Amino acid sequence: MVTHRLHSPSGKMVWFMEGMCLLPTFLVIWSSSTFIVSYIIALLRRDVDVILPYISDTGATPPESCVFGFMSTITAFTAFATMYAEYKFVKRLHERTGSVSPHLNKASFGVGVISCVGMCFVATFQETTVMAVHDFGAAMFFVFGVTYTVLQSVISYRSHPYGSSKCICHFRAFLSVLAFLAVFPTIFCAVTVGTSKLHWNSGDKDYTLHIVSAACEWITTFSFVFFFLTYIQEFQQFTLRVTVNLMEYS
Repeated sequence: MVTHRLHSPSGKMVWFMEGMCLLPTFLVIWSSSTFIVSYIIALLRRDVDVILPYISDTGATPPESCVFGFMSTITAFTAFATMYAEYKFVKRLHERTGSVSPHLNKASFGVGVISCVGMCFVATFQETTVMAVHDFGAAMFFVFGVTYTVLQSVISYRSHPYGSSKCICHFRAFLSVLAFLAVFPTIFCAVTVGTSKLHWNSGDKDYTLHIVSAACEWITTFSFVFFFLTYIQEFQQFTLRVTVNLMEYS
């Protein structure tokens, strides 16, 4: 159940404790740490190159693969929880204002869930061990993740001014367009290169395609991260409450 938050007396409440704000805040910090920490570990162990490795490359070799898998799984479940909270919030807005189609809201949540499942595949199946499953999960994550941001941007404009500010709506639209434009070279160049290796030299065949694909992958991924950052304003406006109904047994 979604309920609107009450303003704390004297404004003493810390901002990230207002409403459900802690959820997207944790997601942004944790997901960013997931990619950065695994990259640093892989770099210190010289398992990847300094310049633009694939994100998956930074989690391909132990021990960073263990860190990457653990943190990515938590990221996926936190993203699911955040998407569910946003879905319930938009659903409540529709009940009060009729501004957003329930079908659009359900479609957005559905593709978001598929994207989270794709991330679980990426976290569980490393590219150097089960490449086919890893690539399938990565495609799910990116394609459905981009679709989620686009649908949520549409929802933001339709729910304005009850949800986010106009500025946030524009910023979400910018991030969704950026992710949409970056995801195509990410997939196309990766498929064209075909091979998966952790170390590249500038003289290698398809080196340029690799760099373009890796750069666009990082852009797409952090477009997702910053997109969830825009949820903070909305999540300060409501709380979720679980209602337990016990069955009567004779």
